[in-house]
Parts: sequence; structure tokens; C-alpha cells
Amino acid sequence: MNLPSITSAVEAIAKEAGAFLRTQQSTFSRERVSLKSLNALVSDVDENTERLIVERLSALLPEAGFLTEEETTTQDLEKEWVWIIDPLDGTTNFVHGLPIYSVSIALKHKQDLVVGVVYEVGMDECFSAYSGGGARLNGQSIQVTETDTLKDSLLATGFPYYDFEHLDGFQNTLATFYSSTRGLRRIGTAAVDLAYTACGRFDGYFEYGLSPWDVAAGIVLVREAGGIISDFSGGSEVIASKSIIATNKRLYPSVFKVVRKNMGNA
Repeated sequence: MNLPSITSAVEAIAKEAGAFLRTQQSTFSRERVSLKSLNALVSDVDENTERLIVERLSALLPEAGFLTEEETTTQDLEKEWVWIIDPLDGTTNFVHGLPIYSVSIALKHKQDLVVGVVYEVGMDECFSAYSGGGARLNGQSIQVTETDTLKDSLLATGFPYYDFEHLDGFQNTLATFYSSTRGLRRIGTAAVDLAYTACGRFDGYFEYGLSPWDVAAGIVLVREAGGIISDFSGGSEVIASKSIIATNKRLYPSVFKVVRKNMGNA
């Protein structure tokens, strides 16, 4: 499999999907929104964007299966190659007219994530990576930061919106980071949080209550940018977990210590 060629093709597909999303947001009405579950918004835009992506990826790699958020196609995880897709990560931002939302596409080969593309629509920024090829932003090489202390770090997170079982531990984690870092940011799309960690805008990111399509592409970006990924317990099989920590390798022990102490069971 020619991963560089596949990655370039996925970049083009993500940008096409992003252009569709951009035109849709300019005329979007909240009457088109429905609820899948508590605070989990979906609209015809999510579904139509996913159909577009699935159609293009099916032509690109006919033998691959799919794991998609909106389930507009058959979910087939038993195939050797599987696309993992979030057609609109940041739906709530999109619905409320905020400009930060993204298209996230990853390719998994057997148990390994090998391609990741995150297109942040509002800023027209395309983050991409493939196994062994490094990570890029609009074609330029990117790397995680070298920050090694919490006091010099800027971290990102996502607030719980449906799973409140671990809320006390999450609040304690935030309280620790409030006083020990330069600050915390919550922008509303896990894919972009990971992309921004890969390119050094954030020194680290942590969140729980996630699904594979939220993080799959971003995991490839961070790893290929020189970062480290784990779940809240320190495990490396993050795609199967609902929690994630992503940082540079120097800062990881400090972030992990705080998160593990307060939320190791999330």
C-alpha cells in the first residue's frame, strides 16, 4: 500500500468535505438539528458529509471497511483495512455558528493506525500524517513542543457532556492544572485538539468519554509529530479506550501523574 499517495488522496477528500460544510454553515438553521443522545447533536449536514466521504473513500480503496460516527454505511471492522471517519467533529460549534470544526479521517491496517488526516475547516488547515512519514500542516513538517514542565505548558481538554460519572475526578484534575500551568483551553473538537498538540500550539491534551472516530486521525498526527499517546491508565491501545492523554515525551510524566491520580479509572 502506497501510504503517501493514499494520504494525499485523503487530504483532497477531507478538503472537499470541508468545502461542503463551509457552504452549509452559512445557511444553516437549528431546526435541522436532532439529538442522538444527551447533548449529542446531529443534523442532515453530518450525514450528507459522511456519505460524500464514504463514496470517495470507497472508490479510493474498495477493499476497506468502515467505522463511521453517523453509520450511513455498513460498519465492517473485520476487514484488513478500515476507514474511521468523523464527518463533522465539533457539531455543536457548527450548529451555533462557531468557526472551529473539522473533518477527521483515519485508516487502520489490522490493529495499527497508519494514516490520519484532520481538516480544520474554519482556518483552512489540513493536518496529515502516515506511518513513518512524519506529520504535516498544509504540506509543512510539524512537531510537538519540547516543553518539559507544567508551569510552562498550555493544555487542552474537553468538558464532559454526557458521561458525568467521573466529574469529581475531572474537576480535581482541572483544579490542579489551573494553578500549575499557563492555562487550559476547550475548543470543542477532539480532532483539532490533537492536531494542535501535534503542531505545538498545545503542549498536551486530555479528555474522557471519547469514541474511536474522535481521536483516530489525531493519534496518527501526534505520534508522527514525535509525541506520546496513552489512555488514563497508561495503556497504549487508546483507540479501544474512552480516554486519552497526548503530549510531548518530556511533559508526559507530569500530565499523566495528575490525570492518573484523579481519573485513572475513567
